[in-house]
Amino acid sequence: MNPDSDAGSVVARTADHVRRACEHEGSGHDWWHIARVRRLACRIGRAEKADLLIVELASLLHDIADWKFHGGDSTAGAVMTREWLASMKLDLAVVEPVCEIVAGISFKGAEVATPELTLEGCVVQDADRLDAIGAIGIARAFAYGGHRGRVLHDPDLAPQRHRTAQSYLDSRGTTVNHFYEKLLLLKDRMHTPTARRMAEKRHAYMLSFLERFYAEWEGGL
Repeated sequence: MNPDSDAGSVVARTADHVRRACEHEGSGHDWWHIARVRRLACRIGRAEKADLLIVELASLLHDIADWKFHGGDSTAGAVMTREWLASMKLDLAVVEPVCEIVAGISFKGAEVATPELTLEGCVVQDADRLDAIGAIGIARAFAYGGHRGRVLHDPDLAPQRHRTAQSYLDSRGTTVNHFYEKLLLLKDRMHTPTARRMAEKRHAYMLSFLERFYAEWEGGL
């Protein structure tokens, strides 16, 4: 750690940096997503006894250059993270694990393996995934679908279990299919006991939403 910068100052400067970078983001990957993930990650990290400085920095920086918006470049986020943290002259003992988390956190398809993560990586990934499910997750799914120009729902298009990151990136499937291609899979992919407990109600809420959605789609209720 830079002797002139304590952990609180580093986190505050990083939050300001990320907030400015995400100010006009409209796909559901905005500053408020970052802020929610940060809160969730800190809550989970405390319960799981993780290194909270690494958790907080990684949660703030995890979407600084999301691969989906950088032509599938999965290294862009880690590169930008390293540049930012290096500008504050942080120790490599902090920089390296944060960059590793940013590089490996993203979901890239149902059949694409997730890299092995540290405890801190598991905490941040769990927090990011929790924000992708439940009521907030539903809202974000439709915001992202609109951003990508996706059809709301088409009963003739079946969900896909993408085997490669490229096929997941290139997918033009519907927003409702995205529930089956990602969101409904996340409950069982949580790493920490704390996140698994939190995921239960959010998952159940999505199921109840879809049940009502289909009923209304058919002219019911």
